[in-house]
Amino acid sequence: MSASTVLLALGQVDDSSVMASQLAGICGRLAEDGHDMIRADTERDALALIQSRADLSAALVGWDLAGEAAETVLRALMGRFSKLPVFLVATGAGVDDLPLWVSEVVCGYVWLLEDTPDFIAGRIEVAARRYQEQLLPPFFREMRRFDDTHEYSWHTPAHAGGVAFLKSPVGRALFDYFGERLFRTDLSISVAELGSLFEHTGPIGDAERNAARIFGADLTYFVLHGDSTADRIACHASIATDELVLVDRNCHKAIYHGLTITGGRPVYLVPTRNGYGLMGPIPPAELTTEAVAGKLARYPLAKQAAGPDPVYAVITNSTYDGLCYDAVRVAELLGPSVPRLHLDEAWFAYARFNALYAGRYAMAVDAGSLPGPSRPTMLSTQSTHKLLAALSQSSMVHVKNSPRSPVDHRQFNETFMMHATTSPLYPMIASLDVAAGMMDGPGGRWLTDEAITEAVRFRQAVAKIGQRISAAGDRPGWFFGTWQPDEVTDPATGERYPFADAPLDLLRTEPACWTLVPGAEWHGFPGMQDGYCLLDPIKVTITCPGTDARGTIAEQGIPARILTAYLETRRIVVEKTDAYTCLILFSMGITKGKWGTLIDALLDFKALYDSGATVVDVFPGLVQQYPDRYSGLSVRELCDQMHAQLRSSDLIPLLDHAFTHPPQPVLTPAQTYQRLLRGGTEPVRLAELAGRTVATMVVTTPPGIPVLMPGENAGDPGDPTLRYLGSLEAFDREFPGFPSETHGVTRDDAGDYWITCLRH
Repeated sequence: MSASTVLLALGQVDDSSVMASQLAGICGRLAEDGHDMIRADTERDALALIQSRADLSAALVGWDLAGEAAETVLRALMGRFSKLPVFLVATGAGVDDLPLWVSEVVCGYVWLLEDTPDFIAGRIEVAARRYQEQLLPPFFREMRRFDDTHEYSWHTPAHAGGVAFLKSPVGRALFDYFGERLFRTDLSISVAELGSLFEHTGPIGDAERNAARIFGADLTYFVLHGDSTADRIACHASIATDELVLVDRNCHKAIYHGLTITGGRPVYLVPTRNGYGLMGPIPPAELTTEAVAGKLARYPLAKQAAGPDPVYAVITNSTYDGLCYDAVRVAELLGPSVPRLHLDEAWFAYARFNALYAGRYAMAVDAGSLPGPSRPTMLSTQSTHKLLAALSQSSMVHVKNSPRSPVDHRQFNETFMMHATTSPLYPMIASLDVAAGMMDGPGGRWLTDEAITEAVRFRQAVAKIGQRISAAGDRPGWFFGTWQPDEVTDPATGERYPFADAPLDLLRTEPACWTLVPGAEWHGFPGMQDGYCLLDPIKVTITCPGTDARGTIAEQGIPARILTAYLETRRIVVEKTDAYTCLILFSMGITKGKWGTLIDALLDFKALYDSGATVVDVFPGLVQQYPDRYSGLSVRELCDQMHAQLRSSDLIPLLDHAFTHPPQPVLTPAQTYQRLLRGGTEPVRLAELAGRTVATMVVTTPPGIPVLMPGENAGDPGDPTLRYLGSLEAFDREFPGFPSETHGVTRDDAGDYWITCLRH
C-alpha cells in the first residue's frame, strides 16, 4: 500500500476528555496499520492541509466545527479528491437535520463514545485501503501487482531487472542512482498479463480506454516517442500520396515530416503576427469555404494532386505563445472543406479539465456542439509530458469520430505499428496511465485551477511592482511586463479594473478576461472575431522594452536575449526567447517559491541595469570568450547596441512578412526528400540563395516553425524572407555569444550562413 494519511478535522478537543482518550485509541490502532495521522484544530489549518496533502486516504470531519466550517471543509475535500472516504464525526443525538448533500458525500458516521476505538479504526482502515486500491488506474495497478510477485526475468531487456548492472562498477552506479524499482518494471513486451501496446489489449488497452473516457475521446492511443511521433502517426493514417492538405504555417516541423512521409501536398493557412513578433491565430476569414477554394485555385502544385479537394487539415492549438481557438468555430468553418481536422494540442492537454477553456479543444467538437453533416472527424495529438505529469516523450493521440470520415481502428493501428516500438518502456506507459488518472474527476479541475491561479498571481505581481516603484518615485521606472489585457471587465457587473487590481477570482475563472477582442491594442492581431481566440493565462510572455504589440519601436530597448542570458546565470531557463519577449510556462509543478525566484531575478537585473553594472561583472564567461567585443561595456550599453542593431535591420517587420507570406513551392516536401536521398543537393551560401530551391527546412524560431520548407524557392534578393535571414546572420556576427537558434543552417568560421539546396 502507498503512503497513507488520515486527516482529523475535529476542532479543539480537550486533552483530558473522554473523547480525547477515544481518539488516542483510534489513532494508535491506525498508526499500527501504517497510517499517519494529522490533526487540524481550525478550519484554516484543515483547508491548508487539504490543499497541500495529496496522500490523504481518509478524513474524519467534526460536524460540530464552529459555524459553517464543517461544510467548508467537506466541500474542499470533495473538490480536491475523488471518492475519498470521509467520515462525519457527530456528538449529537442524530443526523436527521444534516443537509442532503452532506449525507450524499460522506461514507459513514462516527459516534466516538458509542463504539470501541478498535472497531472505529477498523472501519476507517478498510475504507482507506479500498480507496487506495480503487485510486490506481488500470495499467499502473497491474504493473505494481506484477512487480510485487517478484518473478524471475527470462526475457529482454538483458539487464534482467537490474541484476546485470550489479556486475559492473559503472553499472552499479547507475543502479544505485535510479533504484531497483525502475529496472524491475522495465519489462519485455513478452509479459502477457500486462497486455500489448500493439494490440491494445489487457491492462494497456484498459488504460487507453480509460484515458479516452477521461479526455472525452472515442479512441485514445498511447505514443512513447513524443508528440512529434503522434503528429506523424495522425498524418500518415490520414493522407495518401499527392492528396491536398490544409496546413497551418505555424505547425511544428513534425507535421512537415508527416507530409514528407505521406507525399501530401500542403496548402498553407497563414496566421497573423503582432508587433512583438508573436505568431497569432489564423483569422477566421482564412478558413471559410470561399477562402479555401481560393487558396486551392492559386496553389501551383494543385494540377498534379490526386484529387481536387483537401482530405485533411491541421492547426496548432494552442500556439506556442498560448493562443487557443474556439475549436467548435474552427471545425464549423473548415468542416465543409475537409473530412478530418487535426488540432496539434502538444501544449494544451489540460484544456478539457477547466471551464476557462470550454469549447477550445478538439474533443469538445461533437454532435452536440456541432450538429449537422459537415462536422469533421477530430484528431488531437497531445504531448502529455509537457504540461501534464508524465515522463518525457509520453504522448497521446485522441480521436472523436464523425460519420463523414471515421477513423477505423484496424486501419489506424497499422499506421500506429509502423511508428511504435516493439520494446516499450513500461514506466512510460504507467506515467501516461497515471497522468490521465490525475485529471479524472475533481482532481483535474483542482490541479488546473492551481496552475492558473499561480500564473495570474505572478502576472499581477509583475504589474504591481511597477505601481510600487512609480509610487515611491526614488528610482528609475519598472520596465518589465507580462503580455495580457491592460484592463478587464467583469461581465456580471460591467465593472472595469486595471489588470493589476482585478479580483483574483475574476481573472482565474472568467474567459472574457483573456479573450482577444477585435481591434484591441494589447494583442495587436488583425482579423479577430468575438470569442474566436483566447490567451491562455498559464503561458506567460514576459515583455521587455523596445517595441509593443502594435510594432511601435522605442528609442531605447532591452533585448530579451540579454535578459534570458542573465536568467541562465541564476539557473532559470525560460521556454522561448524572441526579440523583446520570453516565454515561461506555469505547469502543475509550479510553486510560489519558484515564481518568486523569477521575480527576484527580474528585480536584480533591473538594479544591475540601472546602476551601470559592467558586462564582465554580469557575464564574466562571455567577456572571457570574446574579450575584444565586450570588455569595457556596461550592460546598459550592450542593450543599447543590440537594440540599435535590431531596430536598424527591421528584424521584427521582416520576420512578420517572412512568416505570413510563404514562398512559392516548386516541389512537394516528399519529392524534395527523394532528391536529398540521392545526392541531388549542395550547400549554398545565404548571399547566393536567391532563386534557389531549398532542400531542407529552415527553422528560425524555437517552436520548430519553418520559414522555408523543402521544395520552396527562396525568392528574389530583396524579398523579406532572404532579408530576414540576412538580418539574423548579421546579428550573429555582431553579437557572438548570443546566437540565433536556427535549424537547417550551418555557419562557417566567417559567420556565413549555408543552406542545403537542390542542385540546378
